[in-house]
Amino acid sequence: RINPRNWFGRSQSRRREAATAEPGTNPLIPEKEESGLFDSLRKRGKDVPYAGTPVAEISALVVERATGGAIVRVRGLAAQQDIYDVRLIPGTPDAEPVDGILGYELRAVHPPLSTATELRPREVQAAVFVSDKTLETVREIRVRGLRNERLSRR
Repeated sequence: RINPRNWFGRSQSRRREAATAEPGTNPLIPEKEESGLFDSLRKRGKDVPYAGTPVAEISALVVERATGGAIVRVRGLAAQQDIYDVRLIPGTPDAEPVDGILGYELRAVHPPLSTATELRPREVQAAVFVSDKTLETVREIRVRGLRNERLSRR
């Protein structure tokens, strides 16, 4: 059987016995709490503060129109090779513009024993969606790094 279409025969229907449940129990709710594949991520949640530090240099900032707003894409160069969890952190708590300026900081998490390298800095990227409502009062988008900042004006 070389043809993948005929590896399996036609499907057949079989009758199943109905599962019996004790009265007063919901068969859709599991009896014990199961640990799923993503439970560790879910439990990590918002209790742990983000431990990112600013990326060394911002190399590009692009604002692309999207349905209902814009996507702010940022590319940066990190001094370390082994960084992870790169994020654009808003400059204000609610990501609201201040005096027409919407500010972000490009941050990444560095492992404790990370060492800087000058040979090949690692390029990282992050993006964030900004709604049309927020963009109504924005005339400038500014993204900061450790050594520089880039801005895009209307």
